[in-house]
Amino acid sequence: MGTSLKVSDHNTDHAIAGAIGGFVTRFVSQPLDVVKIRFQLQVEPITPHSVSKYHSLVQAFLMIFKEEGILALWKGHIPAQLLSIAYGMTQFYAYNMIMKTSDNFSQLNEWKYSMKFVAGAGAGSIATTTSFPFDTIRTRLVAQSSNHRVYKGILHSCSCILKHESPTVFFNGLLPTLLQIIPHSGLQFLLYGLFTDVYKRYSDKADTSFLNSMISGSAAGLLAKTAVYPLDLSRKRLQIQGFQHGRKGFGTFFHCRGLIDCLRLTLKVEGVKGLFKGLVPSQLKAAVTTALHFTAYEQSLILIKTIRNLSTSEE
Repeated sequence: MGTSLKVSDHNTDHAIAGAIGGFVTRFVSQPLDVVKIRFQLQVEPITPHSVSKYHSLVQAFLMIFKEEGILALWKGHIPAQLLSIAYGMTQFYAYNMIMKTSDNFSQLNEWKYSMKFVAGAGAGSIATTTSFPFDTIRTRLVAQSSNHRVYKGILHSCSCILKHESPTVFFNGLLPTLLQIIPHSGLQFLLYGLFTDVYKRYSDKADTSFLNSMISGSAAGLLAKTAVYPLDLSRKRLQIQGFQHGRKGFGTFFHCRGLIDCLRLTLKVEGVKGLFKGLVPSQLKAAVTTALHFTAYEQSLILIKTIRNLSTSEE
């Protein structure tokens, strides 16, 4: 992620900054995430069609607002925040540790961007596995209709899953998620490092400047998300298997038995376009969230270092 990641030598600083970045990012982007998930779970075409509930990005926002109220756009926000904070904290901490370890091997210095990809992929995998149960809960809370509520909240959803299903349900869709997150997280860190370096080359501003982080993060998030999107769609569809009773009023329920079956059926029933349902809100979300996440992380890291230095000087 560029030299800016080495602003602090304290490992806990990276974890705290990552958690702050995750919190800020989630709050701003949650409405786009809700619409994206609704699109991903809709079997019918996302076009003006008599049997389709959602037709477009604007129409989906207006319909959710009309039928379920403004707060529905932040449905599942608490587990989503827990997910983002846990993910951000683990991801940046792990990335920093992997990069520090690579510094012990001088020959790896010649593979700068390759190491960013490897470290980003490893950090993303660790963070995903750690935070995945929150993602499953969030998806189910977002997926259910406000008019046919099955879960009353986080604790109730957990107890229902444990009572009526199985603890393994919390990790449904983990395989496609890891298959997605390895290239996605790796590409994010690689592209962010690349774009920040390009920005520095043509600008006299510091590599941790707000504008640099926003532009580089936005471009990295957009490209990385587009590359792995079909796997993201499969993950969401796998996470709602066994939850058809909570999907009343949303059209045909998508049944599948695993990642390959999900991809195969989506292609068969919905065509290639079906693999990219919800891509536009997802791209918007990826551009916004990645820019915010890296920027909030970088600026939080600088703030933490400043506070630490002030405390040290006063002593």
